[in-house]
Amino acid sequence: MSFSLSAQVDSVWQQKPEISIFGFTDVFYVYDLNEPQGRERQPFLFNHNRHNEFNLNLGLVKLALAHTKYRANFALQTGTYANDNYAAEPGLLKNIFEANIGISLNKKNNLWLDAGVLPSHIGFESAISMDNMTLTRSLLAENSPYFLTGAKLTFTPKQKWEFAGLMVNGWQRIQRLEGNSLPAFGTQVNFSPTEKTTLNWSTFIGTDDPDAIRRMRYFSNLYGQFQLTEKLGFVAGLDIGTQQRSKGSTATDFWLSPVFIGQYALNNTWKTAIRAEYYQDETGIMIPTDTANGFQTTGLSVTLDYSPAPNLVCRLEGRWLKSKDKIFETKTDPTHHNLIIAASMAIQFSETFRK
Repeated sequence: MSFSLSAQVDSVWQQKPEISIFGFTDVFYVYDLNEPQGRERQPFLFNHNRHNEFNLNLGLVKLALAHTKYRANFALQTGTYANDNYAAEPGLLKNIFEANIGISLNKKNNLWLDAGVLPSHIGFESAISMDNMTLTRSLLAENSPYFLTGAKLTFTPKQKWEFAGLMVNGWQRIQRLEGNSLPAFGTQVNFSPTEKTTLNWSTFIGTDDPDAIRRMRYFSNLYGQFQLTEKLGFVAGLDIGTQQRSKGSTATDFWLSPVFIGQYALNNTWKTAIRAEYYQDETGIMIPTDTANGFQTTGLSVTLDYSPAPNLVCRLEGRWLKSKDKIFETKTDPTHHNLIIAASMAIQFSETFRK
């Protein structure tokens, strides 16, 4: 009996895995009506962030291996997103979009341990623009992690529930910050009562400072996604974070960001989306401005999508931001307002085959 059971287990591990290749390219043009002096528009944006210039936002190629008992992903990237969002990473690490390995820890295959450079468990917007309702990313998404490096334990007790715990190198870092010996931690609870509804709560606890000046950061992200009809869907999200004012201090600084995005499918090839958002960071924890009121900004966006094929989308977006202080660059003096027109063409492909 013992030998037979062992043979069955071994046979599962000996099954051939599936291998897939995925590619994605997003080229864009943005015109900023403030006509800033430099090419890079805003220091708090990391996608589609060039003025009056055609450029590549993100190009990537990904190899994925999927097996009943193990999995792996490796993706390389280039583009303005990689240059801007990975600016703290040295050399070729900027070109790593994803690199991780996972293994099943039980017979039911509902308990997994993944380690490496992982997609962030925080938020509903991806670096891959075709996954999102709008072309540009919300202020909330741009100023929370797109990726994390560490280990993630995921448990799916039932189809509707998923729980995860993470131990990572820090707030959106591949390499741990020099002088920081404290790992960071995260949690995630995801509940999908139906195929058309998803509720998610994610957290982060850690620091983005070296030990000598360590300020603890406590962050929470909540969102809900709802597909009301075949044509109409929306997502609502909220980020709330606090950080110690100084090491050992009981005083904290605070930031928050609510966002609402609604999308309507006009027909099989045309969609439109509208976004309303607000970001409040008076003390400049996430977005320093060196102004009296810090970063207190309201935004409205309208996106129009044309998708003649499932793997191709052409997008046009108008985005307006208004801040309490004059933080937006112009040819002369800073201003309260910022209006852009953005356009993009994005395409993706994928192919799966068994080894």
